[in-house]
This record gives sequence, structure tokens and C-alpha cells, in this order.
Amino acid sequence: MAVLLYYPLVNPPAEVLHQSLLYWDGIASVVPADPQIRASAVSQRLKELEQEQLYTPVTLDQYALPSFHEAAGAALVEREQDGAILSEELRRLAAGPRPPRPTSPPDAFLYLTKVHRWLEERLLGLRLATRCPDDRWRLAVAREVQELIVGVAVREIAQDSKLPLFPYTDCEDVQRRALRPAARSRALAWEMELGRLLPVPAPDTPLADILAFREQYGEERVRLMRAIHRMLGDLRRDYEHPADVLAQLRVELEQALADYRSAARDSRMTWVHRSVTVTVALAAAAGGAIVLPDLSWFLGVVGGYALNAATREIRPVLQRHGSHDFSYLHRIHTDLS
Repeated sequence: MAVLLYYPLVNPPAEVLHQSLLYWDGIASVVPADPQIRASAVSQRLKELEQEQLYTPVTLDQYALPSFHEAAGAALVEREQDGAILSEELRRLAAGPRPPRPTSPPDAFLYLTKVHRWLEERLLGLRLATRCPDDRWRLAVAREVQELIVGVAVREIAQDSKLPLFPYTDCEDVQRRALRPAARSRALAWEMELGRLLPVPAPDTPLADILAFREQYGEERVRLMRAIHRMLGDLRRDYEHPADVLAQLRVELEQALADYRSAARDSRMTWVHRSVTVTVALAAAAGGAIVLPDLSWFLGVVGGYALNAATREIRPVLQRHGSHDFSYLHRIHTDLS
């Protein structure tokens, strides 16, 4: 199992929180490093889950978010490779015909305790941010800039963390900016719809009921998510034979899904199916005609639902410490029922 890393905000919507409690070991989100600011930013519901070890606040200064380092007695100096992708994207935005300047009033902010000093200086230098005269702890930025930075950051955090973190958002624009391939940096990925396999309780379901289900049917939910992640991991490695991967795991997936459906029926909760798309970066050696971008593959049928995969190009992560590079998009308003 693993931990869902929600972004771009601190507090997830109820449906994403429910998803994290049913199919993951818990949920994490990026928070300001300053304890006082963090205390006001994190909801009471997440604080209670933190006490139960089901929520993990993550700060950027816990990780070596690559980009710039401060040389002794010198200004910020860009390293040859570290941070090239984010730096390139910021320069591209600033040099465009309509650069995303902060508006008045601002439509987005970056907490200075949530980002590194190099990033603050770079944003100000490119005129992509302005200081807030009434709040020294925040920078005013355009929403596009905020979403790009947070999206790139969470993928790097997921790779650098000792926890098995998986980026997860409910905003399609945010994920698009996080994965958008840069001019000089592209990688191939599978994209799959998993929503039919991962039902969630209706949004108005009491949190206590979901926690009770999590406890009572822990074996069923863990078995289902492990089977799905095993399939995704095998697809990442055996990218030239995607249908064979599903064929080898179909029995395990079918049994896990049947057991989970039985548990859901016994719970007497109302369940819905939302669109949940996962993007799986392929192994670095992937290439050739078999995995060209924009191809679609029929993998097979599981639980009465057809599973398909499509190839796409994405921005690669800079750090390869982790064995996975999965990103999830949860479309709250897309009902698959």
C-alpha cells in the first residue's frame, strides 16, 4: 500500500479524502513550513486524522527539491541539470506573448515557508510574482504559475520521499501542467481509467462510517489496491506486452474486485463510480513503434468492465530514487455509474 499525496491545495475535497482512506494507507499534502501558518491552513478534519496517523503534512524543505543552490559568497547559481525542467518552464512562461503576471487582487498565492528561497528569487526576477505588502509570508502569483510549481514539486517529492507517495489531484488543469512535456525533456507513459474498479461512498457519507468500513474490511481493500498497483508496475516494466500483463493478473484482479464489491454491498452505504485516471511513466528504455504517443490498447475485461490504455508523452521527473512514477487524476464531477 502507499500514501496518496494530494495537491495543489492543503485540504482535499471529501471525495478524495474518502478515496485515500479506502484504498491507501493514508493521505498527505504539502503545507507551509511555519508551524503557526500551518496550524491555520490545515483543516480540523485533517488534524484529527493526523492523530490517527492517517494524515501526513509534507513541507518542501524536507526534500532536496532540485534546482538551485546558494554558492558561498555568490548569488543563486543554477546547477547543470538539477532544476532545468522547472527553470525552463518558468522562463518559457515569462517569455510568452501573454506572460501570467499576478493580478490585482491576486488569484493565487505561494507561501514563502512552502517554497525554497531560490524559487522566490527566480519568480521575482522573471516578474511572475510580486510581494504582498500586507503579508510578508506570501507571494502573489497567477494561478497558472502556482499550479505549475506545485505540480512539478509533488512529483519530485514522491520520488525523493522515504514514504511511498503517489501524486493525486482533482484538478485537470493542474495535472496537465504537472505532466506537460518540456521542450527538451520527454518521456512515454500509459494512461488508464480505473474508476470502475475503485468505487467511493457518496460525498455526504459520514467520515465515521468510512473509517469503520476501513477497519472492518481492511483485508479486502488492501488486496484490491495491491492487485491494481501490481498491474501498473508490471505495465511500466513490460510496456511492449500490455495485454499479456493483464492476462497474467486477471484472476487475482477479478477475485479482489469481487470480494470488495461484496464488502461494499454489506456496508449498506451508497457507492458511486467517479473517473480516476492514472498516468504511469514507462521505464526509461521505452521507445519504438510499439509505444509511440497517442496509441490506444485494449487490455482485457475485469469485473465486466473493459480496461484500455493509451500512450502519451509527459515531463520526466528529475530524481529516480523511487521505483514508480504514477500520477492520479480524480474527476469528482464525472460520474461513471
